[in-house]
Amino acid sequence: MPMRFVLFQRDYCHLCDQALAVMAEARAPDFDSLWVDDDAALEVRYGTRVPVLRDSQDGREIDWPFDAAAVRQFLAETL
Repeated sequence: MPMRFVLFQRDYCHLCDQALAVMAEARAPDFDSLWVDDDAALEVRYGTRVPVLRDSQDGREIDWPFDAAAVRQFLAETL
């Protein structure tokens, strides 16, 4: 079963590394990581926006830059 939350990332992306640290600081629940470099459709949709955290149940997204407080608020609106 797929995770509710997905973090869209790029290979070798320092901002994505920072986003992972922010997610840890926010104590985010488990999430899937998808690399937009591996999928042409994702590349078109997320290419310049990554990292992006998405709630796969309701489609809401939060684009970088985000901090731990913003992630906690995003998660609180869904949990």
